[in-house]
Amino acid sequence: MRFRFSIRLQLLVLSLFLFAIPYLGYKYVWELEQYLRIGQEQTMIGTARAVATALHERPALFDSQSAYLKNVRPGTDLYAPPIQYPIQLDGELNDWQRIDHLVASYGSDEVVETYTKTLANPNPTLRFKHMVGRYGQFLYAMFDVTDDVLLWRQPNSLSVERGDHLLIGLKTPQGDLARYVIAPFESGWVNAYKLSDNPNTYRAVKNALQIQGRWQQTATGYNIELRFPLSMTTDALGFAIVDVDDDRTREKRHAIGTANPNHIEELGTVVTPSPEIERILAGLKYADSRVWVIDKHKRVLARAGDIQTAPGIAIKDARRESQGVWGWIESRWLLPLYYHILTKPPADFVDELEDAYALAGQDLGKALAGQPDSLWRLSPDNKAVILSASYPIFIEGNVMGAVVVEQTTNGIRSLRNRALEQLFHVILAVMLLGTVGLLLFANRISGRIRHLRDSTERIIDNNGKIVGTLPVSKNQDEIGDLSRAFSDVLQRLQQYNSYLENMAARLSHELRTPIAIVKSSLDTFSQIDDESQKDIFIQRAQSGIHRLSTILNSMSEATRLEQALVDEERVTFQLANVVEGCVGGYMHAYTQRKFSFACHTDYSKLHGSPDLIAQMLDKVVANAVDFSQNNDEISLSISQKDKQIQLIIYNPGPLLPDGMKSQLVNSMVSVRADATRHEKSDTPHLGLGLFIADLIANFHRGTLNISNAPDFSGVEVIFTFPTLK
Repeated sequence: MRFRFSIRLQLLVLSLFLFAIPYLGYKYVWELEQYLRIGQEQTMIGTARAVATALHERPALFDSQSAYLKNVRPGTDLYAPPIQYPIQLDGELNDWQRIDHLVASYGSDEVVETYTKTLANPNPTLRFKHMVGRYGQFLYAMFDVTDDVLLWRQPNSLSVERGDHLLIGLKTPQGDLARYVIAPFESGWVNAYKLSDNPNTYRAVKNALQIQGRWQQTATGYNIELRFPLSMTTDALGFAIVDVDDDRTREKRHAIGTANPNHIEELGTVVTPSPEIERILAGLKYADSRVWVIDKHKRVLARAGDIQTAPGIAIKDARRESQGVWGWIESRWLLPLYYHILTKPPADFVDELEDAYALAGQDLGKALAGQPDSLWRLSPDNKAVILSASYPIFIEGNVMGAVVVEQTTNGIRSLRNRALEQLFHVILAVMLLGTVGLLLFANRISGRIRHLRDSTERIIDNNGKIVGTLPVSKNQDEIGDLSRAFSDVLQRLQQYNSYLENMAARLSHELRTPIAIVKSSLDTFSQIDDESQKDIFIQRAQSGIHRLSTILNSMSEATRLEQALVDEERVTFQLANVVEGCVGGYMHAYTQRKFSFACHTDYSKLHGSPDLIAQMLDKVVANAVDFSQNNDEISLSISQKDKQIQLIIYNPGPLLPDGMKSQLVNSMVSVRADATRHEKSDTPHLGLGLFIADLIANFHRGTLNISNAPDFSGVEVIFTFPTLK
């Protein structure tokens, strides 16, 4: 049963377009959200400006050496983040796990000095991981060393360089180079020795008890944990581990480290978060923001606040719980439905900057160039949108750092959701009322149309004769106009039927007369012997035949298809859509046959008439049905080749006679391949189907070819049309 798209259903579908109103409402709220975000962005820039103002022209807050560096050397210039509790110097490195993401690796690319030029294996086998941290007034350092050969200093040796050892270079508050060495006899607690002021010698002059730690042997090498006061250095520092592998010669191989401890100009800086700046920012931890202060190398000097609790706008849960049936519907159905579209602010999200010691971002680059800027970004888990605003810090006209303020958009998103919840409530009510109203209206319209249909069917009998009149509607609307138009059409059809009946009688009379003339003339012609009289009867017979020819020519001229094609309107359409629709109809019309359709191209546009294409397909498919058997499959396919579209209709019927292939598209030519059709297979018959199909193909600037299938399993009708590309 073919699906009927009734008026009632049409109005129902039309009513569904009313649900576009929620989308429009959402777009409106979204625009408001954009303005709120702009306001939040400006507010954060103002906050960053206020914090930066408190830090302007205060050089004492910034480290005198590290903050004024032109360039930062990764791995050499060290960052010492604050440690929440003192490190236990046990050589296990367990206390460093909280900040182990700051660990830097050192290997063959960080060789600061090579001692022996003629090594059997010049490539260093030593490598280590290293980081520093600050707790109170102490600097802590760790080394996770991988070494294939651990060679201890001999207990009776006075030389500190006859085994694996750690060199430390410091710049004293007086600006001098101070070198220290740690060269233990075995695993355990260690102290450092201060080396001679001569950088070319490694003579220990005294114990340096301020530097304490532990040296612990491991399966892959050894671990070192150290602690020494920050007051020992002005933040210039360098570490190097010297590798000794030959227990016989005790020759030093390589020194791998952060810098060469023997040269003061090569030492790196140590940046530690500023306690003074942290005290200035202390009050901001209660604000709905996270605030960073960075130096001009984007290293963190201080921070306050937590991004997880920085929604930007504080939202109180002021939603009043609805009671009764409405409350149940809202909580159980409406809100879960809304939040398939809406997104709730996340209760928790991944913060990639939670323990960051250096920041990055386009906004920081502009801020350190002297221009405030802002940046929107997503959290790594795509749950939260984070806004950061940066403002430069000026000291003596130079940018010394920047203030970065961060907030999430959770507050704005909560406000948006509250607004959309109320909007959706109102719109849903309007939609329901509108849909019910439209359905009632559609039911009324449908009833009137059904009444019109029933009245029309009653005045037409089974033979198609009009036996009555259609009542004229008095309603002054479109359906009333339709009823009156039906009544008028039926009257005209009744008149036309009368005309056809009279015309048939007149046509019978017109044909009867010339036929009678021809018959009587031929009968008389056979009975007389006078030649002059025979000519008279021959002329009378020819006159009757001429009259018959004139009548038949007049009838054929009135129905010529060529004239209809001239007046046909052309449009652009997809051939695949037309064929697919027709195939669906054929499946219902020819239930004894199987049909299949395949489209092998995404582009099948033609310029012409879809109705004529459907008529063309009807003619060809009807022929295919006639020449096939029950349960045979008739296949249709579309493909593109050399900027042409090909439509192929295949049927597994009898093959074409060789002498008829070129004639089948001509008018009044047909062939039947089986004797059950009361014709011989090579006898032409009256047929216009393929002729009409060829006319329609030419109308679309195409061609029609008929041939046997390549495997001789049936016949293919191939239409070729030019593409519009």
